[in-house]
Amino acid sequence: MRNKILSALLFFWTATLFAQNKAVNDEYAKAKEIVRDLDSIVSPNGIQESYPVIIGNIKQQVYVRGQNKENPVILFVHGGPASPVSPVMWMFQRPIEEYFTVVNYDQRAAGKTYAINDTVNLGKTIHIDQYVKDVIELAEYIEKKYKKKKVILMGHSWGTIVSMHAALKRPDLFYSYVGIGQIINTKDNERLSVEYAMKEAIRLKNDTAVKELKSIAPYPGNQPVTRERIIIARKWPQYYGGLTAFRNDSRYYFQAPLLFSEYSEKDLDALGGGSLFTLKRLLPEFLNVDFKGIKSFPIPVFMFMGRHDYTTPSEPTTAWLRNVKAPAKKGIWFENSAHLIPWEEPGKMLVTLLNDVLPTVTDKK
Repeated sequence: MRNKILSALLFFWTATLFAQNKAVNDEYAKAKEIVRDLDSIVSPNGIQESYPVIIGNIKQQVYVRGQNKENPVILFVHGGPASPVSPVMWMFQRPIEEYFTVVNYDQRAAGKTYAINDTVNLGKTIHIDQYVKDVIELAEYIEKKYKKKKVILMGHSWGTIVSMHAALKRPDLFYSYVGIGQIINTKDNERLSVEYAMKEAIRLKNDTAVKELKSIAPYPGNQPVTRERIIIARKWPQYYGGLTAFRNDSRYYFQAPLLFSEYSEKDLDALGGGSLFTLKRLLPEFLNVDFKGIKSFPIPVFMFMGRHDYTTPSEPTTAWLRNVKAPAKKGIWFENSAHLIPWEEPGKMLVTLLNDVLPTVTDKK
């Protein structure tokens, strides 16, 4: 019997998604059909599409969902960088789809996009600037295809790096920007995350955690940020609720792709494969990300911040937001969330989108 361990080493967390074998996969078939049926959009004016489109000279898988095609569009830029929202969007997105058409896509070297492309030459394109170009090109494509003047840009985690650059480069494409688990300065985030874990480990007298965290100190410091150091740096902040608040693991999130009917076994394997593929290529650029010098922002900006987020700590975001000039700006705290706000507080997220973000769509009917 064929066994597979699908491991995703993400820039902002490290977790084993699930141990999969053929027998287990078959056991999920009926559950996947139930989720597919529940998640189907049947309203006559709704839209539910999934298709590959050439973006940045490769095929990138796009998912478009909404109860009314006339609604404003949210373009969601997922985290990771190879952690697509598509196989887990069914967990939180349906209420949002009553008021917005939501466009997700599996970024280059992520999920289904990784599975449907030849990776021989793909590695040469794994640079932040290319991801930014992809977002801009996709936004232009979506606006033309669905006859929209602009879209709302939303980024999560790694996706906030790409989205911030895109908004700064082409503000004419976007009504507003929503950052969830925003990254302002990567090294600041890394340091704060590990400091939090060490504080908790000492408080709770976890000698194993203290020993492991000391082994990578100072972090990130001036030593190379190796895969081994990253694993420790993710392990303990996550254990102490820095990924999902009040939980020491997030199995509900990492195993949810098993119930996504549009992902084949090959696509599921691509979650781990794509993450490992991108890590060594993007890590040097990722570690040098710094938006602290950005003092003005061209469009309304909203930061969704988890009070317990120690994957991308919110302290640098609040400092940046205080000092930046923008047409409108607001920081919204999610008191019962860490890094996974859409899954932890979906109700508050929807209300915030309606009360604060929707009014930026100035030409809505």
